[in-house]
Amino acid sequence: MFDYISGLLSYLSGNGIVIEQGGIGYKITCANPFSYQPMMNKETKVYIYQYVREDAMILYGFKTREERELFIRLLSVSGIGPKNALAVLASGNPDEIIRAIESEDNRYLTRFPGIGKKTAGQIILDLKGKLADFSISGISESGTGDESLALSEALDALEMLGYSEREIHKVIPELKKQELTAENYVKEALRLLTNA
Repeated sequence: MFDYISGLLSYLSGNGIVIEQGGIGYKITCANPFSYQPMMNKETKVYIYQYVREDAMILYGFKTREERELFIRLLSVSGIGPKNALAVLASGNPDEIIRAIESEDNRYLTRFPGIGKKTAGQIILDLKGKLADFSISGISESGTGDESLALSEALDALEMLGYSEREIHKVIPELKKQELTAENYVKEALRLLTNA
């Protein structure tokens, strides 16, 4: 199973992107491929979910681990496939999706393609209460190029050092205000975490 692919963003289309790494172009299906436009021809990190069927293997890509986790949780709902889960992520703000599930807002959920009243009810039934501590406040989609890659790598490093997601998310807003290397993001985050 892949966690992420990091490489040159060499192509994008209406349904996905191609990340070139080691002479191989990985076709990755994304919720909103055009959000990657600012990173075209730059080093890009994409979090991956590998979906395997008997007739196909598809890589789904996300800007943050949190988006990927929400996608996986949506897939766990009866009646939701990858296409529906991706449509929900493409059409909605992840924080709003979580709020809608937690507040049982059927109307919000039924506005997504392929999600009717029955499926919206099933999403709420299966996921309500399981997303309360879930946060999508990871890297902003407006972050581009080296800065967002460096921040992403720094957040991964903090996780490897044993910091919880909750602790890491507390320092993200402060880190986003700066443009640093991955190493300096880690140093700054450690300074913030030890002074908290």
